[in-house]
Amino acid sequence: MASAEKKSGKIDSEQRELFENAQRRIKQKKRLTTHFVIFIAGSILFIILNVALDFGKEFKPFGTDWFVWAILLWFFLLLIHAINVFFVNKLMGKEWENQQMERLVEKQKKKIAELQQRVEKEHPLPKSNPDNNPTLNA
Repeated sequence: MASAEKKSGKIDSEQRELFENAQRRIKQKKRLTTHFVIFIAGSILFIILNVALDFGKEFKPFGTDWFVWAILLWFFLLLIHAINVFFVNKLMGKEWENQQMERLVEKQKKKIAELQQRVEKEHPLPKSNPDNNPTLNA
């Protein structure tokens, strides 16, 4: 089966969708890892700026050095990023999107059918008699 697919050079839509989903997840995890590395480097830079170079030494909101607040805020954003990648994506990933799409399509089909029935009931088409139809007699 796999050799037949390789020979034809075609991938069925389900395999393509799985492949694209895997690529998307890899890209998400790669971005999160990059964010984490930049967070570590930035945190070290903040500490060096404040402690070694005395940058903003006198600025202490709530009695704590500014770099602590900056690192905590950045960590909070990193945490939100991680939650989005590992939890929200699983809850609202591709399967969830497909289920929502199917549900909405079914709802629209039902509404269209109801409207069609209402139109047919309120404005019925006249019954045609083949003997009286001028186009058929011509």
